[in-house]
Amino acid sequence: MAATAINHKNTFENGLRHGATTIQVAGLRKDYGAVQAVRGLDFSVKAGEIFGLIGPDGAGKTSTFQILAGVMGATAGSVTMLGKTPQESRLEVGYLTQQFSLYLDLSILENLRYVAGLRNVPEQIFGDRHRHLLQLMNLDQFPDRLARQLSGGMKQKLALCCALIAQPKILLLDEPTTGVDPVSRREFWDLLAGIAAQGVTIVTATPYLDEAERCHRIALIYDGEIQQLGTLGELQQDLGLHRLELRANALAAAEELLRNQPPKTVLDVQSFGDRLDILTADINQAQQDITQTLAAANIQVQSLETNEPTLENVFVNHLRQQGADPVYKAFPYYRKRGDLKPKAPKIAISAQRLQKTFGEFQAVKNVTFDVHYGEIYGLLGANGAGKTTTIKMICGLLPATAGVMALAGETENLHRSEVRSRLGYMSQKFTLYDDLTIQQNLEFYCGVYGIPRKLRREKIAWVLETCGLLGREKITTGSLPGGWKQRVAFGASVMHEPDILFLDEPTSGVDPVARRQFWRLIRDFARQGTAILVTTHYLEEAENCNRMAFMVAGEIVAQGSPTEIKAAQPGELIEFCTNRLQRASDLLKENLDHWRVSIFGDRLHLVLDHPAQELAFIQQTLQREGIEIYSQRTIPFTLEDSFIGTVQRAEDVR
Repeated sequence: MAATAINHKNTFENGLRHGATTIQVAGLRKDYGAVQAVRGLDFSVKAGEIFGLIGPDGAGKTSTFQILAGVMGATAGSVTMLGKTPQESRLEVGYLTQQFSLYLDLSILENLRYVAGLRNVPEQIFGDRHRHLLQLMNLDQFPDRLARQLSGGMKQKLALCCALIAQPKILLLDEPTTGVDPVSRREFWDLLAGIAAQGVTIVTATPYLDEAERCHRIALIYDGEIQQLGTLGELQQDLGLHRLELRANALAAAEELLRNQPPKTVLDVQSFGDRLDILTADINQAQQDITQTLAAANIQVQSLETNEPTLENVFVNHLRQQGADPVYKAFPYYRKRGDLKPKAPKIAISAQRLQKTFGEFQAVKNVTFDVHYGEIYGLLGANGAGKTTTIKMICGLLPATAGVMALAGETENLHRSEVRSRLGYMSQKFTLYDDLTIQQNLEFYCGVYGIPRKLRREKIAWVLETCGLLGREKITTGSLPGGWKQRVAFGASVMHEPDILFLDEPTSGVDPVARRQFWRLIRDFARQGTAILVTTHYLEEAENCNRMAFMVAGEIVAQGSPTEIKAAQPGELIEFCTNRLQRASDLLKENLDHWRVSIFGDRLHLVLDHPAQELAFIQQTLQREGIEIYSQRTIPFTLEDSFIGTVQRAEDVR
């Protein structure tokens, strides 16, 4: 009996032993003709571990996933999955590809039944298992709904159900949350943590590094090679740098000064909507140097705070050491921009009590906001919140049911050519023509926007160079990865130097390095006087906005700068380290709202409105269960934390 108990204690529910290596990769190589996509990868993954494979487009991630899944052979090296070849282990591996792997004309239940048949799941087992999965994913209320009628987050949850229906021991997820809203993404990662706690090995890729911080271990891959591998803490420690958050009264001038004439202690400067992030090896000396440098230029420092470096800091810093950071090329302006930078801020976009009704459904309810020239304004919300509908009404693409709109000083006939020629619009869906070459697409948009012929060559060359596609302009746009398509679409939308720019989820699927360059371009347009209205599902990059609004069910529930919105959050965000993370999470979700409890890698985050009263109860609850608390500390709210808290509280009131 004792032996049996010990064995059970050291095994997962799926029979795998704690600490057992389930994936072993050695010297993995994949060549496509003369192109080396994967160059000698070495790594291993254990049962119950979430392992992140993180890198830019073209780094070799998808090729690696396809080899692990057994759908493609390697050129050289060895891969073992559960002690077998990838081909032999396919029935024990779930694979969620980068593209939606659903049949859109089938219902939720029909998709699951079809995959269960392919994976040899007996009918008597399928019944209980599919009900459990749908309940786990909150899809059990509408099993007959067609997959095409689901939101992006629901589609990804259904795709995960399909991958789990055969109870795989290994789960491969290639960018599973691209296009998924923040609330659904948080739920998705909590589900992954629970699945890993049952012993399933998870290997995942994501272009969003704040999301990658939720993995147990992370491999940074570039140009087909693993550059760094370790836990988040290990990677931060190896970086050997600290992050300072600077807020000042003249942020653009401060950024220009610290970029062009940096003190020796300033190693990197990244701009966000209302702050600068600065990397340094010496906090105290850097604070002194920065304060003195800015004071000499009559720039007033409002705050200069220390914070932990992010995974993006680690990733970008390493690529710079490799000489892989893309060269920044400024946009070739020709129009006079001075009229867009008046002494007093001029309103470029105005929405006053805007409403839109489809039949009996009210999609937009009394939305009011203004966007000034030279400002980046974020319109943020979950899928179905009304963001895209609002933008379409303002652009003149959709008539409003009620309310007043003004665009570039015009209030009537916003769809006429004189107004639309001053706009740039990059839609949520990719808007270029897949069967045309990149060059042909860009020439087409030059014609649509009336760009003078003498300027077209330079404008097109700028797009190609910025996108890293010089020499590849003759390939069809449809053959590009999603991230590169987004970059070309952005270039096409700004070649005519618009006064007002609408960007609907512009960086979906774009890798971390390109995304940083993307936002630098967006900021440059704003500083030249362009008014920019942007939507995004990724709250880390929403920090680039000067101001923003959170939308819930068609209404604006919060507005302000990133700092103001985070400061307005009630209570505190507490981080715990415990010896039984998943059990602690499950237990606290029984006593608190689910959204207040979330697993981040090897840590637990709790949102507490009244921490002085609630902490003692939480500690007692965990200790009664025999859960040991190694450490606890208060950490700053992120914008994602603020968004989820604001949205959930607003929904609780309804």
